[in-house]
This record gives sequence, structure tokens and C-alpha cells, in this order.
Amino acid sequence: MAGPLTGVRVVEVGNYMAAPFCAMQLADLGAEVIKVEHPDGGDQVRQSAPLIDGEGSAFMRLNRNKRSMALDLKTDQGKEIFRKLVGTADVVVENLRPGTMKDLGLDYESLERINRRLIYVAASGWGQDGPLRDQPGMDIMAQARSGLMSITGTPGGEPVKVGVPVCDLVCALYGALAAVAALYSRGVDGQGQFIDVSLLEAGVSLAIWEAGSFFATGEIPQPSGSAHQSAAPYQAFRAADGWLTIGATTPPNWKALCEALGLQDLLEDERYASASLRHRNREALASMIESITSTQPTVHWLRVLGEVGVPCAPIEDFGQVFTDPHLLARNYYWDAPHRTAGPVRQLGSPMRFSRTAVRRDTAGPLLGEDSAQLLAELGYGPAQVRELIDRRVVKAS
Repeated sequence: MAGPLTGVRVVEVGNYMAAPFCAMQLADLGAEVIKVEHPDGGDQVRQSAPLIDGEGSAFMRLNRNKRSMALDLKTDQGKEIFRKLVGTADVVVENLRPGTMKDLGLDYESLERINRRLIYVAASGWGQDGPLRDQPGMDIMAQARSGLMSITGTPGGEPVKVGVPVCDLVCALYGALAAVAALYSRGVDGQGQFIDVSLLEAGVSLAIWEAGSFFATGEIPQPSGSAHQSAAPYQAFRAADGWLTIGATTPPNWKALCEALGLQDLLEDERYASASLRHRNREALASMIESITSTQPTVHWLRVLGEVGVPCAPIEDFGQVFTDPHLLARNYYWDAPHRTAGPVRQLGSPMRFSRTAVRRDTAGPLLGEDSAQLLAELGYGPAQVRELIDRRVVKAS
């Protein structure tokens, strides 16, 4: 069955993470995504190790369900082709440094004159204006400036970033959400628009608990390891053979936890009489809980706590995650065909529709795999296509 964005055409000018992940979401939802890359190497993630038959493993996952046009946007003919392509598009997504597309004459103002209904999503490190606009912006810099690194890790430890490029990824998700919202708005008034999303603001937007604390008390949040900002017990605890997480933040769960661990005395202890007191005294509380959990293996506590309804889960490595029975039972992972690498295992989409299923089509394309076909769709004849390839304006695979 067709996806919810079937019939929407997206042109992506992306490299690395934000624009490609944004466009991947739209592709999963059924949009036709045309990835425009430079003929000389394309998206740099193509060469990021590990490689499978010369193709970047991460690239084939990050760019699934897309078509590739290898096009030199610095040439007049390349710009002409791009403008024709945009004339057929609904959305453009790019994550080049602010001003780059304007230097090429391919910015929103220029393209909007060609396509009045165009929705243009520009993802960048710091945004399209402001003092930081022209500085290079990567995920780790955004994690640093957004405050995320100041609360990640353990008290007194060295700075730690979130393990995944969270600012890149959340910025991409905001870009995809904004594009869908703009498509809805366009359906009402017929007008496209420009969308500015940044890694920095994406990171700051996640600081819900931290903002609640600072704006209420003036206190600056600090790292607290795996512990929650305002609830306890809610963190990782050591078991005899590893770690598990426990979250007993409601009165029934708190009572059930104490009884399951043989810590009934804590129910009468004034230091833990309320949720706020348990959080205030969370270090001493965590020490007592861990003195018990460390005596038995993880599977024991998952069973014991699960039987009494206390929320808990093991801390799994990705070897376990990628073979997790629950995810396998929900058919989360799937294999996408690739022209040279064969089946490529994919992460599923978290979006599950009852009627308009997400798309499960192909792995990330070869560089220029669809160039010739796309040129033909734009009205270029075989001789013109050959000339463009010979002049290295276009690469075709």
C-alpha cells in the first residue's frame, strides 16, 4: 500500500547526517527522494568505513529508498539541470553551510521564482542568521554549545557527548516534521516556504527538565550519570553479572520495589517518605538498592521485579539490540536490496501506520545510479545525456 507521502518529490543536497536523515524520513513515508551529489565521490559517508564491496555500510542505510543524481552544481549546465529538477519538486532539503547555495545561485529566493509552491528546508549548525552563522557546525560542537555535554556523564568526570549524534538526528527529525507541516499548510493556501532548522536549537530544545529547574530556581543543572533529573529511584544499578535500569517513581512501584528487594524498612524511613525526598537523598538510596541488586544476576532481577510490576530493563549492547527477540518479533529489521552489495540489513522506522505503511524499498543507491533516467524524465535525449557525462557535468553508474 502506498505511503502517506506518495506523490511528493524531494530533492536532497545533503552530506553526512542532518539532510540525509531528514530526507530518509520523508522517503520512508513514501516520498520520492532524489539525492543530488557531486560526481567526484558524492556524499562523504559513501567512503566511511566499514565498506561492503566498496560501498559505505552506513551510507546504504542512511540513504535507503532514494535515487541518486550525480551532478556538478558549479557548472552552468549542472545548475540548469538542478533548476529543472526543482521545478518538478515539492521539497528541497540541504545541509550545506549557510550561504553556499546562494553563492551557487540556487538559494530559496532564486528557486522560489521557478517553483512558487516549493518548500525549502535548510539544516545547519547554528542557523541561517546570528553571530555564529558562518562558523562550521558539527554535532559535537552543537552538543557542547547546547548544554547537553554539561549534563552527560558522571559528576566530576570529563566531558562526555551523547553516544549517537543526537543534535544532527533531532535537527533532521525537526526538518522532516516541518516539511510535512509545510506541505499541509501549502494544501490550504497553495504557498511554499523556507524552513530554518539548526543543530544548536535542536539540542537546546531537549532540555525540558533542565529549563524547568533553571528558570524556577536559578540552579545550573549538573551531570548525574544515569540518574533522573527529578525522580528517584530511576537509574542504572549494578547486578552480579552486569547492569539493569530500574524506575520506581510512583507510590505503588516504590512500595513494590522495597518489598521485592527486602528493603521494607525504607517505607518507614522519613528520608524517603515522598518522591521529592527520595530524589534529594538519591545517592544514599541508590547505594542501598545496589547492595541488594549486586548479589544476583540481571535475569533474576528482571524476573523478580517484572512479577511485581516494577519497570526495569537490562542495559544491552548493540550486539544484543540487533538480535533482540522483541524487535525481531515486531519485524523491525528488514533487508533492502542493493545493486552490488546484495541484501543490506536496515533499521526499521519507528512509525507504524495501520493503513499507509512506511516504505521498505532499496538500500542507498550507487553514485549516479539514477542520473540517466532522471535526465530522460527531465526531457534530455540520449545524445544530450552522453554529452553531459562526457563533460563530467553528470556521472552515471
